[in-house]
Amino acid sequence: MFIAAAAIAVSASAQKTAVTASKALDNVYVGFAAGAETKATKWHQGAFRAFNPNATLIVGKNFTTVFGLRAEGVVRFNAHGADRTKCGWVGTGRFVNGLDVNLLGTFNLNNLFAGYKGEPRKLEFIALYGFGWTHVFNGNHTNAINSKAGLDIALNLGAKKQWQIFVEPSITYAMQGYGSWEGATPFAYNLNRANLDLKAGIIYKLPTSNGTHNFAIEQLRDQAEIDALNAQINGLRGDLDAANNANAQKDAQIAQLKKALADCENKPVVEAKAANLQPSVIFRQGKSVIDKAQEANVEMIARYMKNNKDAKVKISGYASPEGNAELNQKLSEARAAAVKDMLVKKYKISADRLETEGLGATDKLFDEVEFNRVALFNDTTK
Repeated sequence: MFIAAAAIAVSASAQKTAVTASKALDNVYVGFAAGAETKATKWHQGAFRAFNPNATLIVGKNFTTVFGLRAEGVVRFNAHGADRTKCGWVGTGRFVNGLDVNLLGTFNLNNLFAGYKGEPRKLEFIALYGFGWTHVFNGNHTNAINSKAGLDIALNLGAKKQWQIFVEPSITYAMQGYGSWEGATPFAYNLNRANLDLKAGIIYKLPTSNGTHNFAIEQLRDQAEIDALNAQINGLRGDLDAANNANAQKDAQIAQLKKALADCENKPVVEAKAANLQPSVIFRQGKSVIDKAQEANVEMIARYMKNNKDAKVKISGYASPEGNAELNQKLSEARAAAVKDMLVKKYKISADRLETEGLGATDKLFDEVEFNRVALFNDTTK
């Protein structure tokens, strides 16, 4: 029945709770107990008056929230002298009456039937069953296989439920040994070869790798929550793809601008052409407006064209080499256009006799850099 209960316990525990994975030394506990035992029957007169004390050392491990294994070392003391006819298995005449070494299966009945809630309950009932070896210090130093069944009525204490105090009633059968005087067949459950035991004890549960002293429940998510998270992830992936596409387009634009800039920077500076008409019109840096001081030079060109009715003049604008090549090209065109505009509007020179060109930046006309910010004149009919 206990073996069947163990199988059911493991199955029920797996179905009701999902606990975090535990390591080999997780959920290990140690403890100590003390109590007294007596014969289970009146096989000898006065047997129920033969209570002998005992002490127990405990080491165990819980493998699931329901099932575990416990090793016990029991020392049984003699409180009644050497009258074996009076005390039977209980008395041998020695101070240490006998030793038991037991291996027991433990079954947490609370967790088996009500499930595990994340930490031990205040009050728990733990069934025990297993086998062991008994040695009795009588004249023959008798050895026997034993079988123990019991129930721990336990209170879990401490901030982390790391302590457990318990009261344990149990019965231990001598299954085989002691000779034929007991009047029972070998390896059998027989009350004439059984002791009743009542003890109290304390257990300390060692720390586990999950940061507690007990099992911790795994934080599971239901399918609806998982689906919602997946949808959110897919949405973020879509946003990331859109951002990557936008970045790719910007990278392409940057590459085009870099190429255009390189083309402008690599554009050769136009060779300056010598003027066959003096004077010239000089401009301020970055400007295409004719200063008052330069208007006299424009007037000289106007007078030349009025005195030579068939003359046609090309106005060539220049910029000094500082700054951006594209800007300098536009600036040179604007300077030539400004001179033409003044000749047409102020000095009434026919526009079809004037031609303009912007020749960009140069440093070949004059040694002084600022003198290259200029408009020059050439009579194209000569």
